Amino acid sequence: MADRVTVIGWDGTPLTAAARSALNAATLVAGAAHHLALEEVPARAERIRLGSVSLAARRVAAHRGTAVVLADGDPGFFGVVRTLRAPEFGLEVEVVPAVSSVAQAFARAGMPWDDAEVVVAHRRTLRRAVNVCRAHPKVAVLTSPGAGPAELGLLLQGVHRTFVICEELGTEREQVSVVTSDKAADHSWRDPNVVIVIGGTAASPDTGWIAGREPATSPRGWALPAAEYGGDVWLGEGENDRLRAAQLARTGPRPGDLVWDIGCGSGAFTAEAARFGAAVIAVDRDADALGRTTAAVRRFGVQAQTVHGVAPHILEDLPEPDVVRVGGGGAAVVSAVADRRPERIVTHAATRDAAELIGRDLSEHGYGVECALLQSVELDTRAWREEKRTVAFLLTGRLQDRSP
Repeated sequence: MADRVTVIGWDGTPLTAAARSALNAATLVAGAAHHLALEEVPARAERIRLGSVSLAARRVAAHRGTAVVLADGDPGFFGVVRTLRAPEFGLEVEVVPAVSSVAQAFARAGMPWDDAEVVVAHRRTLRRAVNVCRAHPKVAVLTSPGAGPAELGLLLQGVHRTFVICEELGTEREQVSVVTSDKAADHSWRDPNVVIVIGGTAASPDTGWIAGREPATSPRGWALPAAEYGGDVWLGEGENDRLRAAQLARTGPRPGDLVWDIGCGSGAFTAEAARFGAAVIAVDRDADALGRTTAAVRRFGVQAQTVHGVAPHILEDLPEPDVVRVGGGGAAVVSAVADRRPERIVTHAATRDAAELIGRDLSEHGYGVECALLQSVELDTRAWREEKRTVAFLLTGRLQDRSP
């Protein structure tokens, strides 16, 4: 095991005395090409080009001597420190931090970032990073080759965003560009880069006491009553608050997910799924329903994309969903959704025959099916008499072989 391992963050400014001292004593230095080219790296030290951090960590662990690992920005923020400290390597590290690339990017843009979401985009996480950009008005994306500004822009099709692209921060080749998301694919971008993605509902000017979106901006509770969405006149039979609570519980929307709400009606489910941090696409054949949905998401300070059209045909060009609520369209729409293989599908039926038809179709598509008969009765508590009774079959399809 290395006698000593020091991780040094580099942000383009001159190295601190502590960093120079650690480098001077190093017998092994790991870093990217531009790190290894620094004049402070001793000529006598063994050098490792940092590609796979895990492979480099094994080399560092096997080294007999003093090792230094150089990394851009703050190495403890989505950086190499987590890998180096993994139990399989047994390394104890000292960290000399620098300004994170996210902080630098927002500084170059002249913007605060305590209200921003921060995500890492690799090839395997790119889609989920894009979904966060769909769901939030201010996101910083730490990119990687193959998951950069061009790919972000292509996957954000149908959602307008502004990109602030910061290339090679802290170097002589540093460049900051502002483009719309639909134009990002028209350029070649240099690595490393950070993308600030801005758009949609404006962030609160005062985030208060917690980083990210202030949770108290939304009402307390979930599956809110009809009065929060314009009254009973706007809520269909598949949108009452008790059934909606069960739908939300079965789908479990979360940050990084893309939710389809087909037959969005009042927008109640759309708004509440977005409040969980998921990206939502609301689909309806009724333009008035989409207008109500837009009003609902604005009321609660969240975002959703609306698509006007008739399912299942309109679904063909939509990006891949993680979970889907089918509020209308019956077995034909459920079957078309199942063809796209989301992890979970939730819908309802008014009769047992309709529920059996949907359940059989989900089973034939390889989904595990659950069905429950839900009955809710609203009481007038002044006289304790029944005011309204709702009965529906709730169906849930779960795809076991799909990972999030």
